[in-house]
Amino acid sequence: MTEIRIGVVGSGTMGAGIAQVFAFAGYRVVLVDLAKEYLDRAIAGIAKSLEKQLRKDSISDSQRDATLAAIQATTDYSDLASCHLVIEVVSENRDIKKQVLRKIEFAVTDECIIASNTSTISITELASEISVPRRFVGMHFMNPVPAMQLVEIIAALQTVEEVTAEVVALAKKIGKTPIMVSDSPGFVLNRLLIPMINEAIYALDEAVADAESIDSCMRLGANHPIGPLALADLIGLDICLHIMEVLHADFGDSKYRPCPLLRRMVAAGYLGRKSGRGFFAY
Repeated sequence: MTEIRIGVVGSGTMGAGIAQVFAFAGYRVVLVDLAKEYLDRAIAGIAKSLEKQLRKDSISDSQRDATLAAIQATTDYSDLASCHLVIEVVSENRDIKKQVLRKIEFAVTDECIIASNTSTISITELASEISVPRRFVGMHFMNPVPAMQLVEIIAALQTVEEVTAEVVALAKKIGKTPIMVSDSPGFVLNRLLIPMINEAIYALDEAVADAESIDSCMRLGANHPIGPLALADLIGLDICLHIMEVLHADFGDSKYRPCPLLRRMVAAGYLGRKSGRGFFAY
């Protein structure tokens, strides 16, 4: 087991996934959240994910056990003190992220790399919230983390090259493919993906075709494994709307205007899989 410790702050779907992949790769992981119930739910989810892999014979009993044993779940930020890298994975809200980043910085040494898993917020803006911004970087993982290969690496204006080199190397060691992208709204993936989903919602709203037909066109004609509307349901319509709002505000371009149907569905609470209803029923 390597001596490098990884901190993950936020134990939701993304945080738990990130903790799982680092622990599976042999790193000691400190998983932090506000309440024990959130942490218990995360550990149960990680165990379920590992059991699924075990049933598929993609991992062994010993790998499952070692992964779970490598994760320390805690509500105490001071447990991050010995971490070499701490990744912030809390909700996509500027104010919340900035508060959490200040708590992380207070707990770690000046040599610790602090990263954010934000999918939309400027890494340069977040870096300005801490006193050692040269050690700050963006690491945007994809959902579900254990299955998806991409990690977008985003340097802030303040980030030094050795930090980006270290996180690129760490991403490779956990079996991911890191790609350097600029600190631009939505980075690359969400700048391309979410507007495509938004356009599919426009097509539905304009009755160009029904939801199943729109998704079938993209699956059968563009070889996408899942249609854009089903993908929106998987991501969460509230998250799709938030990303479109950020792109629209930051670029000031009408092509990023969220579809009114997307706004109505979020207002109605039809958020996709997590609410049981989106463009499809679950």
